[in-house]
Amino acid sequence: MNLSPEKKIAGVLVPLFALRRENDLGIGDLAALREFIEWVAKSGFKLVQLLPINEIGGDNSPYNTISAMAIEPTTLHLAPGSPEDLTLEDFDSALAEVDLPDLRRGPVKYPRVKTLNRHLLEKAFSRFGDCASEDRQSKFRKFCEEERAWLDDYVFFRALMEENGEKEDWDEWPPEHQSIETARNWFRELPLDRQSVFAGRQSFFRYVQWIAHEQWREIKSFADERGVALMGDIPFGVSYYSADVFSRRAEFALDWCGGAPPEPYFKEDKFTQKWGQNWGIPLYRWDKMRSRNFDWWRQRVRGVKQIFHLFRIDHILGFYRVYAFPWRPRRNKRFLHFDWNEMLGQTGGRAPQFTPRDDSTPESCETNRREGEEYLRIVLQESGSTRVVGEDLGTVPDYVRPNLQSLGVAGFRIPQWEVYHGRVTPGREYHRLSVATYATHDHKPIRKLWEEAVERVTSTSDQARNELNKIAEFAQFHPGNELVSFGKDFYPAIMEALFACDSWIAVVMLTDLLRRKYRFNVPGTAANFNWTRRVQRTIAQLSSSRTVRGQMRLIRGLLEKTGRC
Repeated sequence: MNLSPEKKIAGVLVPLFALRRENDLGIGDLAALREFIEWVAKSGFKLVQLLPINEIGGDNSPYNTISAMAIEPTTLHLAPGSPEDLTLEDFDSALAEVDLPDLRRGPVKYPRVKTLNRHLLEKAFSRFGDCASEDRQSKFRKFCEEERAWLDDYVFFRALMEENGEKEDWDEWPPEHQSIETARNWFRELPLDRQSVFAGRQSFFRYVQWIAHEQWREIKSFADERGVALMGDIPFGVSYYSADVFSRRAEFALDWCGGAPPEPYFKEDKFTQKWGQNWGIPLYRWDKMRSRNFDWWRQRVRGVKQIFHLFRIDHILGFYRVYAFPWRPRRNKRFLHFDWNEMLGQTGGRAPQFTPRDDSTPESCETNRREGEEYLRIVLQESGSTRVVGEDLGTVPDYVRPNLQSLGVAGFRIPQWEVYHGRVTPGREYHRLSVATYATHDHKPIRKLWEEAVERVTSTSDQARNELNKIAEFAQFHPGNELVSFGKDFYPAIMEALFACDSWIAVVMLTDLLRRKYRFNVPGTAANFNWTRRVQRTIAQLSSSRTVRGQMRLIRGLLEKTGRC
C-alpha cells in the first residue's frame, strides 16, 4: 500500500473493544473490525487507527500491557471454524452456560469475557493437539521458532501468572518465582509430571499467540483489498508487571516511574493537576539496551509492522526525556495531600523530574535531542518502508518537532492546541508531515464540549467554551448572534476545516464521527468505566440507520470536496 504524504487521506480512530457486531462475545473483535473496515471504506475513509493490541493486565489499559509483544487474546474472532480447531460442538458447549445477551449488554465485562475467551481457546488447543494436520503442526512450529526471541520468555511468564492465580504482580509471587533465573530453577526441580503440566501450559499460550498472529495478518490483507490502511500503536512504555520487565530486568530502572508533568488541561483529576500523570511504567536503561543492539525495541517494531501498514508511537517525547516519579502509582493518593517539602521527606529528597535531564539549558536540550534521535533511528531502521507517526502532545520542547520532521516522522496537530501568541494556526499552515485531529482517546468528544459550553453550566464550562471558540476560529465559523445548531451548522463546518487542512492524515475519533459524547478513558484516573465503554449499536445497525447514513453522506461529500477520498 502506497502511503505517501503527497496524497492526503482521512481515517477513523476506534478502540477495538468498543465495536459491536451481531454475534460478538461481549467485546469488539476482529470480525467486528472486518465489518467496520467495510463500513468506513464506503464513506471514503482510507485509514483505521487502533489503540495498542498487546495483552492487557488487570487495569484493562492498552497502554499498560503485560507484554510489549504478545497480542491480547480477546481481540480474536472465536466462532465455529475460527480458529480451524474450534468445532461447532465445542463452541456450543462453551456457550451453554453463558448469558450472552447480558454479556453483550452495556460495557465490556472483562472477567467474564476473558473466562469465556480462555474456555474457547482451551477447547481449540485440545483439538489442535489431537487432530491437527502435519501442515498445521509445521506452521505452528515455524511460528514458535521465528518468534522465540520474545515468545519463550513470554509463555514462561504467562504460565507463572497462571500458577499464581493470574496475579501479574510478580513481586508478590513466592520468592522462588520472583525472577526468571530462580523461576527456571524452580521449574527444573519440579517432579516430571508437574514439569509436563507446566510445559503444556506454555504450549497453550504459544498456540494462542500463533492464532492471534494468523488472524491479525489476515485482517491486514483484508484491509489492503479494500484500500484501507491500518494504523497500529506502540506505547512508549510497558507495564512494571510485564513479561518484558520480568525477563529483562537489567534493561529497566525500577526505582523510577515514567509519566507526564502537571498540566491544567485534565481537570478531572486533582493529582494530575498538582503532580502530573504517574503511569507507573519503569524507565529504560538505554545503556543496557544499546549493549544488546536495542534488540527489544527491534522486536517490538518487527511485530507491529507485520500487522499494520503504519504505526503511531504513543508519547514519543519519552525518547528525548521522561517525566519521572520516585514513587509507585499506588501511593499517589497519599502524595496528593503533601506539599513539596513533605513530599521530599517521604522520598529521601528525590522529586518528580525530567530524566535523564530537563531542558533548562541549551546544552541539555542538545543532548536530549541527540540521544532521542539515536533511539528513534533504531525504530526507523527496523520499520523500513513502514511509516511512523509520533504522538508529540503535551509539554513539547522546541527541538522535538523539527527533529521528528527531519527523521520523516509525522507529528500531531490538535487545532485547539495549535495556538501561538494568541493566534489559532490555520490548517493551511500545518506541516504536510502531520496528523490532524480534534481528539484522541484521552479527550472529550466535541459533542461533550458543546453540551458543557452551550447547553448547560458545569464546573468545566469555561474550559469547554474556550476550546470550542478555538475550534470555531480554526474553522472560520462566525455565526454572529444567530441561533446555532450543533448538527446542522457547527459540526459540518469544523469537519470540513479538519479535512481541508494541509496535514497528510486527518483523523476523526469514532465518537466525533457519530456525534456522541461518551469517553473511553479519563487520564490520571482509575475509574471503572475506563477502557470498557462500547458503541451502543452494532455496525450493521449503524449501516442501516437513516440518521447515520445521512451523517456519513455528509462526511463523504466533505472528503471528496477536500481531496481526501
